[in-house]
Amino acid sequence: MSFVPLTVTRNANTGVARSTRQGVRESERLEEFIGSTREGAIAALLTQSRHRGEDMLAGPEQVLAEVRDLQERLAPDWFVVDQLSYSVTLALHCLGLPFATFCPGHPTYLPHSPEALFGVPYAWPRAVRPTARELAELRRAALRNDLAFTERFAEVARGHAPQVQAPGRAFALASRRAVVFNYPQFSWLPKHRRPGVRFLHGGQCVSPEEKGPGDVWEGVLSRLKSSAGHVVLIALGTFLSARDDVLALLIRGVLAHCPDAAVVVAAGEGAPRLAEFAGPRVHVADVVPQRWLLSRVDAMVHHGGNNSFTECVASATPALILPFSSDQFSIAHDAERARLATCLNPATLTEDDAGAAVRELLDHVPEGLPRWSEALRRRGPRWTAGRLLDAMESPVRSR
Repeated sequence: MSFVPLTVTRNANTGVARSTRQGVRESERLEEFIGSTREGAIAALLTQSRHRGEDMLAGPEQVLAEVRDLQERLAPDWFVVDQLSYSVTLALHCLGLPFATFCPGHPTYLPHSPEALFGVPYAWPRAVRPTARELAELRRAALRNDLAFTERFAEVARGHAPQVQAPGRAFALASRRAVVFNYPQFSWLPKHRRPGVRFLHGGQCVSPEEKGPGDVWEGVLSRLKSSAGHVVLIALGTFLSARDDVLALLIRGVLAHCPDAAVVVAAGEGAPRLAEFAGPRVHVADVVPQRWLLSRVDAMVHHGGNNSFTECVASATPALILPFSSDQFSIAHDAERARLATCLNPATLTEDDAGAAVRELLDHVPEGLPRWSEALRRRGPRWTAGRLLDAMESPVRSR
């Protein structure tokens, strides 16, 4: 098996967003987004909506040419494409090549009905309740993107593949054979109904044989556990680690309300600014071995990203979720409804609220966590890969 790099956007993400080499405009958009998260949910979502065309549909003609070249050189049997890589999905559609869609976010990132709009959460956690006016503004912005992306898709298809079926609604374009969701199969999720398509809920993508990070991290964890009975992991993801003000608030809250707990903090570029907290009960790092740590800590505070959410459930780690943007509000809603985690609003968070929430998680495991942890461990990457192979290698069913 071999992998071939394909650049589909000028954006890049190598683990710590601000440390990644970006173009000037990409850096400006990142700073604008981070600033918008300080204003609350709708401001962040509206900023993401404004950035969407540059982020997700840059150079579709060039991507089509590169995918065609890959096909001619390597002749793969089929492709797996990230659902958010819209230019690649469009290219595969135009070239008539077989592919499976992998959805790395909430399942509703793939619209399930004409009314569903990419960029508008299908549901909200109790702590985050936008007004009707705010929601209407967000829907208008999302609809503009929906129409603009769809027209751009149609334009590219007319120019490069007039013989193939029109791509239709851009955000809904996906494989006609298999769609993989890295997400639990909650009964209340909106149903995707597409004749002939296999929808696979793999639950999580955690390797059953997680490689250890080495002696340094073993030593860090040993030191922290010698100072406290519990260890709490705080990590807000690649982009939101830039919110070192929230990280500092969380550290203070946990130290004050959980005297029997130590803290590991993933701080990205903000690590030097949080160095004052370092001590017997606090370890601050730019990046952390999150999946390895989850089997060794007692609770986690995260932003509601899909990977953090599913990794916490798979490892049975109680979590406090602070949703800032994207699909994090939908994920926080599901986590609450399934009784897997606690959710608070990062825009109104206080040290007391954060510390009390973590204290409760250390004292009482969320009611739904044992059941769903077992369910996710029964699935995972190997389960998903087996069923994906079956779906892609079976004869195409008539529609």
